[in-house]
Amino acid sequence: MSDIFKSSITLDSAPVPVTVAGIAIIATRCLSVLMLANELGYSELANFVHRSAQSWDATLIFIASQLIFLFELRCAFILMRGSNRGRWGYVATQIIVLTYMLFASLGWIYPEIFSIDGDNNVQIIHHTLAQKIPDLLVLMLLFLPASSRAFFRKR
Repeated sequence: MSDIFKSSITLDSAPVPVTVAGIAIIATRCLSVLMLANELGYSELANFVHRSAQSWDATLIFIASQLIFLFELRCAFILMRGSNRGRWGYVATQIIVLTYMLFASLGWIYPEIFSIDGDNNVQIIHHTLAQKIPDLLVLMLLFLPASSRAFFRKR
């Protein structure tokens, strides 16, 4: 059984920036879920899920957020194996998430489940982009170093 786990992910051949990016994606996503659960507590977390299930559009956005979470984790594992699809899949999820967050925060999309508050549009955009700085750093690790580009090019 341990041979299955040893052969499933080989981090030996992946360059350091790709390995760090993959681990950062997994760590930030899992820690964000744990921190949200800790911040809300059981009753507020159950209330959040209950409010998300009140209407079809809120339910669809809630389900889509869970699917994006799982897809990002899958992309992290795939990109550490050297698949270029994982890298571009992560880029696609970041574009989708940033677009939704901006539209919801500016009030252009309802329901505004994952919106960011602010006094004016400039402040809202600034706070939304500040939320995505860690993901931008991960994308830089995947695209800027020559070792990362060569790793994905040869596979």
